Amino acid sequence: MGHLIFLFRNLFMPKSIYVGNLPFNATEDEVRSLFEAHGSVLSVKLISDRETGRPRGFGFVEMESSDAAAAISALDGADMNGRSLRVNEAMDRAAGPGGPRRGPGGPRRF
Repeated sequence: MGHLIFLFRNLFMPKSIYVGNLPFNATEDEVRSLFEAHGSVLSVKLISDRETGRPRGFGFVEMESSDAAAAISALDGADMNGRSLRVNEAMDRAAGPGGPRRGPGGPRRF
């Protein structure tokens, strides 16, 4: 039973893809178009600085798992307006380097 759940999650659940080194003038529509050439795009989110509102040069694209691998393979290192894109599967923030995040002030002490 566990193998079926694993297979289902890997084949049919959406995957989040990290897209880095984006041109600062890139729009969500441009990124969507770039990825749609490789499959169905569920969502696009470009990240902006909280205080200034300026683009930070990276974002996330959500695609079906079956399409995500092909898009990552095709677009990692691809040129977009003179910039070489970094494209890979997004990691869960809690599982990223440095361990789980606790917010400002660091870990709680008792």
